[in-house]
Amino acid sequence: MIRRNLIATAVLGSIAVFAHQAAMAQSNEIRIAHVYSKTGALEAYGKQTQIGLMMGLEYATGGTMEVNGKKLVVIEKDDQGKPDLGKSLLAAAYSDDKAALAVGPTASGVALAMLPVAEEYKKVLIVEPAVADSITGDKWNKYIFRTGRNSSQDAISNAVAIDKPGVTVATLAQDNAFGRDGVKAFGAALKNAKLAHEEYLPPATTDFTAGAQRLIDKLKDQPGRKIIWIVWAGAGNPFKIVDLDLKRYGIEIATGGNILPAMAAYKSLPGMEGATYYYFGIPKNPVNEALVSAHYKQYKAPPDFFTAGGFSAAMAVVTALKKTGGDTGTNKLITAMEGMSFDTPKGKMTFRKEDHQAMQSMYHFKIKVDPAFAWGVPELVHEIKPEEMNIPIKNKR
Repeated sequence: MIRRNLIATAVLGSIAVFAHQAAMAQSNEIRIAHVYSKTGALEAYGKQTQIGLMMGLEYATGGTMEVNGKKLVVIEKDDQGKPDLGKSLLAAAYSDDKAALAVGPTASGVALAMLPVAEEYKKVLIVEPAVADSITGDKWNKYIFRTGRNSSQDAISNAVAIDKPGVTVATLAQDNAFGRDGVKAFGAALKNAKLAHEEYLPPATTDFTAGAQRLIDKLKDQPGRKIIWIVWAGAGNPFKIVDLDLKRYGIEIATGGNILPAMAAYKSLPGMEGATYYYFGIPKNPVNEALVSAHYKQYKAPPDFFTAGGFSAAMAVVTALKKTGGDTGTNKLITAMEGMSFDTPKGKMTFRKEDHQAMQSMYHFKIKVDPAFAWGVPELVHEIKPEEMNIPIKNKR
């Protein structure tokens, strides 16, 4: 009996020591959950974001992956582009994995499902790269910050490129939060051009013929310059509508930036104007130089659209943690991040106090065809600075 008691006491003692060691290890860690589309329709975007996030954490910490002696640990979660799954994964990250904060997700629909979870657990969620205005608009709460651009930033910068008197525009977008918020913001940004028609198609559309015909019918008899503005993400190639001989009707295509594989379609559209969030050859600053150099070294290719976004989110995380001295208390993080400026591959970003949306530059471009590149190259026409865009505050804070 005495022997049994001694063994039991020893086992309990070992468990206590192990638990203490685990607690000590955890107290020397800062756990960051990254919930993103590792698989699913937006897998390509998610992969880029993850690469950028890890490269950005490495860069921002000078290669130590530590802040104030605490190790940064990234916990990956695959939401597969499914809102309910994203919601449950974020809850598990905050509760079970003890994540101090989270980054993600890729899709706007998933982000909208995740926002209440951040509020329930009173933990920070840095949205990157989901775009819908409602994320920092009517669905926002104080735990939400966004490094990614929003629909208004996309729309207003694109309007700068094509909003001229005598122009008639029709839009082609996906029938989801990303597409509808994008078109709504674009329509609100137009001050001179006329918006004649909005065409929404299912997100997985591959045959654009019927939608394109409706667009042609709305535009073909309009006077002056006629433009179809496309806002599209993921699968499907809406630029196939060029094959329907739009030139016969004097109809042009305009759109924003995209990932490099998608911009292969831009090679058939030399001279096309639009505005983009990022293209590796445009920003001139030390952070972008570091990203481009590291990415070429590791992947023998330039960083892409969402790689820069993940890198920006990492810069925001580390800047905030340095400000708090590694303290992950939510209120301390929020206080540090409201109004906080931080360096990114796009230059300086600043979290606006009112809605925690990152104010940032966008880039008015014109497409040039260069045989050295497999995609249409966006040449900078004008850097649209944050102060040049009147980005509305939509959260009624």
